[in-house]
Amino acid sequence: MLWTTQQFRFVRLSDAFSTGSSIMPQKRNADAAELVRGKSGRVLGAFTALAVVMKGLPLAYGKDMQEDKEPLFDAVDTLGLCIAATAGMIADMEADPAAMRRAVEAGFPTATDLADWLVREAGLAFRDAHHVSGRLVKEAETRGCGLADLPLDVMKAAHPALDERIYRVVSVETSVNARTSYGGTAPARVREQVAAARARFLDGAGS
Repeated sequence: MLWTTQQFRFVRLSDAFSTGSSIMPQKRNADAAELVRGKSGRVLGAFTALAVVMKGLPLAYGKDMQEDKEPLFDAVDTLGLCIAATAGMIADMEADPAAMRRAVEAGFPTATDLADWLVREAGLAFRDAHHVSGRLVKEAETRGCGLADLPLDVMKAAHPALDERIYRVVSVETSVNARTSYGGTAPARVREQVAAARARFLDGAGS
């Protein structure tokens, strides 16, 4: 729902899974997502009801358990509906990679990569590298540009060890690709998690 808002615009839902606002003609409400969010409370409520019903049983079956059917069946039906709505919504939505890139480039996200490079390549203490990176961020803010848009002479003025290699370091692609630890953002790691999810939820669904 957050990603469909005007402030993000990362994804767009079709008319099949959204409706216009009753007040604002330009607004598109993520109906399926909102209903699933609301129905999660219903499923959790069923669990709470079952937990309370079962809590006082000392042994085996009690007549109390006649009360377990209604919340159980309601939770199963509700969950099935939510899964179907979510699956349809995800399959139907359109992503906007350009909007996502603009968001990830805002706020100088590779400033730490720059500092880490100075530690690794120039032997600076991280505290000093942090100051250099901060100085360049301030310069970029003043100029209204990104770190990768700063001229090389400006980079060198902040620290002489900075050379042409730094432009690759401060790119978003390099930063993302560098996170190769388990669960990291590198494409190979992301594909691993996608494969694991498919194996768990799709390939094993019929077993």
